[in-house]
Amino acid sequence: MSDLPRDEAVERVEEIVATVEDERMPVPVRELWVSGDAALGLDPVERLDVYLTKDILLGDDEHDGAVDGDPEVPDLGVEGIGDTVRADWAAEYPEYVRANANGYAAPEQCLAAHLLDGDGPVHLEVCNASFDDNVTQRLEGALARETYENVLDPRGACLWVDGRRSEDAFQKLRNGEFVFPTLADSLEMLGADPEEAATAADAVRTARADAEGASVRGDVV
Repeated sequence: MSDLPRDEAVERVEEIVATVEDERMPVPVRELWVSGDAALGLDPVERLDVYLTKDILLGDDEHDGAVDGDPEVPDLGVEGIGDTVRADWAAEYPEYVRANANGYAAPEQCLAAHLLDGDGPVHLEVCNASFDDNVTQRLEGALARETYENVLDPRGACLWVDGRRSEDAFQKLRNGEFVFPTLADSLEMLGADPEEAATAADAVRTARADAEGASVRGDVV
């Protein structure tokens, strides 16, 4: 796996935010965060971790004037277009439509296809919950099941929320000005005991080191 020079990692994040701002997404996007190495100001960045909060499709936005089978929606052999992902988005970006193992449109996979360029060391987390809420939920679940590698690194910076970009956060990200405790200390602050926190921090570091290429995880809280 190739590390990303810090400038390139920040540029990748800026490109992702610009795409969310300027292009139709498969589902509504509410928040975008960066966490881990990039937020810590490391250079190079071993793995770029991006967190995205999405909303489910509701009301008129659910179908955007089109439903499965309408002429404007291409026949992609994927169920759920106009249900779990926007029909007009699928019509405009058929090359980004992705399905889960059951053949149903998978929002997180569609977002990753649209937002992640190539197979570089970038990980996209997609959830219906905000970053802060999911950090707590994931830690509690990981500690209860001893699946420590599933912990979400709480050291993150919100770059974009509800259509507004935080220029101040971006400037701090570019300059490496965010200050965070160690991962183990951060997990302790969230309620893990010292031994569990250390074990979880080691598991997260190992998982990052073993990961290759672009990846995505969808989560529901």
